[in-house]
Amino acid sequence: MKTDETLCKSQIRKALRNTLTETQIPLPGKKVGKVRDSYQAGESLVFVTTDRQSAFDRVIASVPFKGQVLNLVSAWWFERTRHIIGNHVIRIPDPQVTEAVTCTPFTIEFVMRGYLTGSTETSLWTRYNQGERTYCGITFPDGLTQHQKLDEPVITPTTKEAHDRPISPEEIISEGWMTADEWEYCCAKAMELFIFGQETARKHGLILVDTKYEMGRNADGEILLIDEIHTPDSSRYWIADTYEQRLAEGKAPDNIDKEFLRLWFRDRCDPYHDEVLPEAPDHLIEELSFRYIQLYETITNEPFPGCAFPEVTLPADQRIIRNLQYLL
Repeated sequence: MKTDETLCKSQIRKALRNTLTETQIPLPGKKVGKVRDSYQAGESLVFVTTDRQSAFDRVIASVPFKGQVLNLVSAWWFERTRHIIGNHVIRIPDPQVTEAVTCTPFTIEFVMRGYLTGSTETSLWTRYNQGERTYCGITFPDGLTQHQKLDEPVITPTTKEAHDRPISPEEIISEGWMTADEWEYCCAKAMELFIFGQETARKHGLILVDTKYEMGRNADGEILLIDEIHTPDSSRYWIADTYEQRLAEGKAPDNIDKEFLRLWFRDRCDPYHDEVLPEAPDHLIEELSFRYIQLYETITNEPFPGCAFPEVTLPADQRIIRNLQYLL
């Protein structure tokens, strides 16, 4: 059962001025990422997923319920993949907050791909279309086409540096990023997670096209899944029912994404170089928020709790601090 669209958009409009762009939690060790801020709480980490919408290497908007969608989608998947690998989640004290076990991350991202697609410099299709046939130690045959399904999923790891660098398993070990045993274990777990994710997504009418996982060791040396899992920001999803037809017509697969907001900015400014950007109109922010909620409900096959039980009278930052009182 999905949230009624009219009711959902009504709640989004109420929340347009109650988004979380910056956090000021009275805890030490604050680190600010593109979307998430983290804090140290004793032996735990506190991750706060904001409503920041980033593009063009900057924040372009603040989207109601986006932080809740990302945090709750991750929580949903973390709970359902514990049979494959343990994870860092201790509890979810607020829809936008995860209290987690402190881990030492591996400086490798485990990027899983099930289809020949993508448009960025490091994407599989970009490299293949430029004539590159060996990528991250994997050799691909001639004659493949854009968006086609690979015979089997592949892992194309990248380093976590200033600019992600594709790297082969042999280089990971020879350059000292991970030991052979660590790589083999994490690689096997990433493959299990991806196959499980694809099977689950397909049951809900989606194709999990590609994603990335991060792993690290806790204080006892156990390897855990950390960061996020199968969120709309870390993963690419397509609509399953129309995939074959769209490909036969020479069209890109259907998806629910944020590209329309990027195009709005591109049409009105130079978003990479202009010092000040125009403010996106409310109706576009409302539509993007609704799309994130649609993704939550399609991925999980459950109604979105943020719209079902809104709390728009209390500012988001105050609500979070209230819910974190047990740590403060």
